[in-house]
Amino acid sequence: MLELASYVGARWVAGTGAAHTLLNPTTEEPLARASSEGIDLDAALRHARTVGGPALRAMTFAERGAMLKAIADAMQGEREALLDLAIANGGNTRSDAKFDVDGAIATLLAYSETGLSLGAARFLVDGEGIQLGRSARFHGQHVAVPRRGVAVLINAFNFPAWGFAEKAAVALLAGMPVLSKPATSSAMVAHRIMQIIVERKLAPEGTLSFLVGSARDLVTHLGAQDVVAFTGSGETGAQIRSSRNVVRHAVRVNIEADSLNAAVLGPDVEPRSDMYELFLKDVVRDMTQKAGQKCTAIRRILVPQEWYGSVKQDLVELLGAVRVGDPKYEDTRMGPLASREQLADAREGVRVLGGRHAFGGPAPVGSKGFFMSPTLIEEPAEAVHEREVFGPVAALIRYSSNPAEIVARGNGGLVSSVYSEDQDFIERTVMELAPHHGRIFLGHPKIELSPGPGTVLPQLVHGGPGRAGGGEELGGPRGLALYMQRVALEGSRPVIARILGKA
Repeated sequence: MLELASYVGARWVAGTGAAHTLLNPTTEEPLARASSEGIDLDAALRHARTVGGPALRAMTFAERGAMLKAIADAMQGEREALLDLAIANGGNTRSDAKFDVDGAIATLLAYSETGLSLGAARFLVDGEGIQLGRSARFHGQHVAVPRRGVAVLINAFNFPAWGFAEKAAVALLAGMPVLSKPATSSAMVAHRIMQIIVERKLAPEGTLSFLVGSARDLVTHLGAQDVVAFTGSGETGAQIRSSRNVVRHAVRVNIEADSLNAAVLGPDVEPRSDMYELFLKDVVRDMTQKAGQKCTAIRRILVPQEWYGSVKQDLVELLGAVRVGDPKYEDTRMGPLASREQLADAREGVRVLGGRHAFGGPAPVGSKGFFMSPTLIEEPAEAVHEREVFGPVAALIRYSSNPAEIVARGNGGLVSSVYSEDQDFIERTVMELAPHHGRIFLGHPKIELSPGPGTVLPQLVHGGPGRAGGGEELGGPRGLALYMQRVALEGSRPVIARILGKA
């Protein structure tokens, strides 16, 4: 069985003691073991700060961008092997594996281009300079510089490649060394990516570390210059944010957590119309892609009272055509959930949501593997606005007046989508949804090759208020702000101009 090691202090280090066994979620076959016990976490972070930090800060944005491109190119060269690992260790269909791996490559390339556009600078000039008094020589200028700590990036199990890339690309481009901690159950893809980077020497020493296994007391070793970016459950996010060490040192923390994303069908959209068909397509894709294990997946489907019966009937028909099974077969549309724990949690979530099963249910699918049927619930309990079921589960909710009021009961989300051609309805609904979300997707059938609401694009922010964690990642150059310190320079205009290289 493969033993996964961590890469810290510029060397591979195997953990000791009890190890976690990684399984194939389709067959339950053991694939690998991983442990972080015995690894000196304080030394790992210190090496990143003292060796990796200076190396990155000595590089220009363009040079950091070139490093990201080299990593993306190397991943592209190993793409087939990474897809195979995603299928074996993640239970992904080939399409879902591509979604993860290709999304990672695209994100790295996007930030590579951002680095190229920022050029030979090593820090950012933030906005225009400001005259501070009657004299033009009394001047102010905001700049952003790399923080002097480590970016600790704790990723979720569902996107081992993309999760790694969407955080590491931004932190490295900003000039902060990274310690990446993947979820253990699906760590084989992230581990192989790290092996590729190390084997080909694509990153300077200390700039990229990798911890596999338990995070242990990692956050207790962090200081005021460090950053934590976490994706996962709201409960774990709250534990990180409230850690005594994090509070004492005001460690910068970004949380991307639970989200009860909604899709709203406008009352103007009639069955069989192009907009209606797009709505159905996006809902079914989000329910079944990655077996519904996406933080952006649609959990609540809001439809006007008059179209409720048609939507229910059509979704049941479409979900009935989804083949659930072994992802190695080409006709399989949906594979298993990622682990036994995830399956148990999803089944419990279905029980908590109550209501009636318009399609599917918690009953086992097959005798082996962590399979679950797509499940459409109607007339759910109030828990539908409180409990995210992280699997192929969504609830159908009818509305008669204002759907935005219903969506807002989810207490903050990553993304909600609106499908309508009534401009007044769109504008009113968007303005009511906006304070509660990080992103709003406006569906339209004439948009070519739209990836739908469930796809995170590196050019746009990802995160959301309230339940969603209150964080914000990506967003093109905006994402760099998490890993940089904004500082105001105040003084003589010529002196400041020389600092900025403009003299």
